[in-house]
Amino acid sequence: MKTSVIIPVKTFQKSKTRLHLSEEKTIDLCRLLLEEVIKTICETKLINKTIVVTNEEQVSDIIKKYDCQKIQDTYETSVNDAVKLAEKYLTDNEFTHSIVLPLDVPFFYSEDLEKLLKISSHKSVVIVPSRHFDGTNALVRTPINSMTPRYDEGSYSFQIESAKNDDIKITIGLIYRLMLDIDNTKDLEFVLKKNIKPEFCDKIRKIIER
Repeated sequence: MKTSVIIPVKTFQKSKTRLHLSEEKTIDLCRLLLEEVIKTICETKLINKTIVVTNEEQVSDIIKKYDCQKIQDTYETSVNDAVKLAEKYLTDNEFTHSIVLPLDVPFFYSEDLEKLLKISSHKSVVIVPSRHFDGTNALVRTPINSMTPRYDEGSYSFQIESAKNDDIKITIGLIYRLMLDIDNTKDLEFVLKKNIKPEFCDKIRKIIER
């Protein structure tokens, strides 16, 4: 088994607009979220490489620090296209499993990813929905091209549809910490109230309250 995690990262100025933060706070928050996600991935022994697909220059230090592979996403047309950009690297380097994670799901622990990989099987996908069951917070594909991802469309139900069309076994992974994301102000209030990873939540509070 050779496994990668793909993290599509939009230019920070275009990210998290529904949080209604200043540009400076948005950049700092996005950097914080990305680093927490990557740091936790690196604690997962079953992951061989983390791939960041982005056109954002302000992540170069994080990518270098954690020895990630950067793939340039010059046009930032969609999450689907960002995942396709990563697939060529995965194919060329003979990866068998891939996990797509957004940068705004920082509350998982390494054992959550390990659990995802243990429930995956040959020619299958594991889909972790958002807590509202309207988005996709993690997508595991075995093999890496076993289905065509469909993000940006109310992605949870469309991912299921795509997998069914390709006759792929589907497992829904209801892993609570991976179902938590930060997409809008209500999400932010919710996760801070839950206070998973208290020290990390304190860092978020310092950014948004300053």
